[in-house]
Amino acid sequence: MEKPSLPKGTRDFGPAQMAKRQFIFNTIRVVFQKYGFQPLETPAMENLSTLTGKYGEEGDQLLFTILNSREAKEIFEVTSIKNLTFPDTIPKEALENYLLNLRESYLKKFEKGLRYDLTVPFARYVVMNRGEITLPFKRYQIQPVWRADRPQKGRYREFYQCDADVVGSDSMVNEAEIVLMIKEVFLGLGIRDYTIKINHRGILSGLAELCGAQGNENALLVAIDKLDKIGEGKVKEELTAKGFSEKSVDRVFDLLNFKGSNQQKLDLLSKSFQNSETGKKGFEDLSLVFTTLNGFNGQPTTNHQLPTTNLEFDISLARGLSYYTGTIFEVKVNNVAIGSVSGGGRYDNLTQAFGSKEKLSGVGISFGIDRLYDVMEELKLFPKEATLSSKVLVAHFDAASMTYGLAVCQTLRNQGIASEIYPEVSKLKKQLEYADKKGIPFTIIIGPDEIQSGVLSLKNLAAGSQEKLTLDQVIHQLK
Repeated sequence: MEKPSLPKGTRDFGPAQMAKRQFIFNTIRVVFQKYGFQPLETPAMENLSTLTGKYGEEGDQLLFTILNSREAKEIFEVTSIKNLTFPDTIPKEALENYLLNLRESYLKKFEKGLRYDLTVPFARYVVMNRGEITLPFKRYQIQPVWRADRPQKGRYREFYQCDADVVGSDSMVNEAEIVLMIKEVFLGLGIRDYTIKINHRGILSGLAELCGAQGNENALLVAIDKLDKIGEGKVKEELTAKGFSEKSVDRVFDLLNFKGSNQQKLDLLSKSFQNSETGKKGFEDLSLVFTTLNGFNGQPTTNHQLPTTNLEFDISLARGLSYYTGTIFEVKVNNVAIGSVSGGGRYDNLTQAFGSKEKLSGVGISFGIDRLYDVMEELKLFPKEATLSSKVLVAHFDAASMTYGLAVCQTLRNQGIASEIYPEVSKLKKQLEYADKKGIPFTIIIGPDEIQSGVLSLKNLAAGSQEKLTLDQVIHQLK
C-alpha cells in the first residue's frame, strides 16, 4: 500500500500551527476593518482568460491549469502513441515533439485555472458588479492562491494572501493609508525591525528615458528587478547584452546607488527628471505620499520633514507584476533570510483589461501569510496566548463530580472563558497530563468536597500553585 503524501509545495497545519496562523489572520483582519475595508471572497478557480496576460510572461507560465478526470483522459488518449500510426522512418525525437505540441494544442481547449493572486479576480469582480458597488470601493480578501513555482523555503505552491485594495480613487491618501496599515499590522505582530520600500513606476520610466531605453523599457525594469538576486555586475551584463550602452547603464546606476535620506533622493530626482514627464509624475506622487503621511501624524506637510521610520524610498524597487502603473511597495523583515513578506502598488488599467470602458484606478497591498509565519517562528515572536486552545480544563474524581463539572464548564463558557471538561472518568494524573500537553494553563479540580462546599480548587499548571475559590471568584480571576 502506498504511503500517504502531500504534493510538493503544500503543507499541513496542525492545531498548534493553526492557532498561530489565526493570530496573524486576526491581527491583519482587525487592521483592515479599522481602515474601512469590507470582506470579499472569489472562487478558487477562474477562467484562464481572466488570468492570462495580467502577470507578464513569467507569471503566465506559473499558472495552474485545471483539468477534470474526463478532460485529462481525453487529452492523453487522443495523443497516446498507441492510438496514433506513424511511419517507422520518423525519428524518435521528432515524434516526441509532435506529441508534445499535440497535447499543448488540446490543453488550450480547456479554460480553467487556479487563481495566481487576489488582485486580478478582484478587478474581475469590480467589472462584473460595477452597478452594485459604491466608489471608492475598499475590500479585503484572505484566501489561498496557487503558483506552479519551484518549492523552497519561503516559496510554496499553495499559500495564503491577505489583500486590501481601494478601487475608484486616484488620491495618494490611499497610498499613505497603506503605509499606516503595514506599520499597524507589524506592531500587532510584534515585528519591529523591518523596512517598507516604496517607489513609483513613473520614476522607473524616467530612468529608462535617461538611458535612451524608450521602446525597451520593460527590459530595463526586468533587469533592475533582479538586483537583489543576481547583483549589480550581472544586471549590468544583462543590460549590455540587450543593447544598452555602457554609458547609459552607468548613468542609471549612479542614481540607483545614491545613498541619502528619502528627501535627498527626491531632491536628486527632481533635478534629473526635469525633461521627463513620466519621471516628474512619479516624483510628484511620491512627494505627496510622504507629505500626506506627515498630515496623518499631525506634522506640518513640508518637504523637509519626510517620515523615515521603517520607510525607505528605494529607486531600484521594480516589482515584477506587469499591471502596476504607479506607486509600488515591498516590505522585508530585516536580518531574516526570507524574501519580501508584503508587496503591492497602484494599477490604472486592470479593469479595462476585462472590457470596461470606465477607467478605474486602484491601489492595494498583499501580505504573504506563510512567509510572515516563517519569520515569526524564526524570531520566536508568537505570544504564548496565540497557541492556547482552552484556558481551563474541568477535571473530576468520579461520575458524580463529572456531572457537577458539566454545569461549571458551561457557566465558564457563558462568561466567555474558553473551557473544556475531560470527557471520561479517569485518574486525575491522566487529566492533568492532558491539560499540560494541550497547553491549558488552568484546571478546576472537582471532587466530593468541592460538590458539598461549592468551593472549587483552581490549579495554575505553569506556576504549580493551587487555591480554593468560589465559582464567581474563579470567573473573576480567569477573566
